Amino acid sequence: MSVFASTESVHVRAPGKINLYLGVGGRHDDGYHALATVFQAVSLYEDVIARPADDFSITVSGVDDVDSVPLDDRNLAMRAAKLLATATDYDRGVALEVRKSVPVAGGMGGGSADAAAALVACDALWGTGLSSTRMHELAARLGADVPFALHGGTAVGTGRGDQLNPALARGRFDWVLVTSEQGLSTPVVYGRLDALREEEGMLADDPPMSLDVPIPVLQALRAGDPALLAESLLNDLQAAAVFERPDLDATIQDGIRAGALHGIVSGSGPTVALLCADPESAQDVQSVLQRSGREALHVHGPVPGARIIR
Repeated sequence: MSVFASTESVHVRAPGKINLYLGVGGRHDDGYHALATVFQAVSLYEDVIARPADDFSITVSGVDDVDSVPLDDRNLAMRAAKLLATATDYDRGVALEVRKSVPVAGGMGGGSADAAAALVACDALWGTGLSSTRMHELAARLGADVPFALHGGTAVGTGRGDQLNPALARGRFDWVLVTSEQGLSTPVVYGRLDALREEEGMLADDPPMSLDVPIPVLQALRAGDPALLAESLLNDLQAAAVFERPDLDATIQDGIRAGALHGIVSGSGPTVALLCADPESAQDVQSVLQRSGREALHVHGPVPGARIIR
């Protein structure tokens, strides 16, 4: 039994992520797309505190719009806790407190980080002691980004993004994130991508079931070279996100003029991730964008996945 099983609470911190590369295949009959992506966990965190309770409940702080985060079974953290309870025959509940820093509906996997943190917190609180393999299996049932939030670091994701293999990334990569008050719906962005491809005649009758990450992306990470990585940044969802939010392209261009090496929309957006040469350059870019009225954050990666704080 876990040493945490009798404590009053367990505090877990899990990181948000950036997709350094995101290749998206055609839509299959089940509605899913094959993906080839490179995740990097960055120093913008979600905190989940789990306390013993007879039933399941959740509170959320750190968001301006309280209605933007559901407090029922639509919440991934709540679903994670209930999934773990079912899988381990745990017959009580948990009171979850979620403190958000990752933008809601921002393409950075904040909800997935909450789910990963909830799994780790409840496993420790309840003393269920699941293996890392079993935790990964449960995480994958919750969504493609949840297993990565468990592990953190830098990883290649294939299939639907949930088949993970660690990627060697030397050194530190500095990013400036430009967040947005208005989120983007992931299903809407994927639907727009399909529509754009259909207009351009790019939809295949039999899309591939798997894709590969280009070698230059992995070489740049192994070299720890931000300039080399900047040449390989790509997101197939970016055109669709920019179609929905044309201002995102202007943000990327302003970031590059301010000194960033390159920029992309993270995941399905609308968060823009600007890669910088070093911490000093990132601070300069952050300052320029803040003076223009944008919400800009300086973060770095890779960082570890979901971890118990206390």
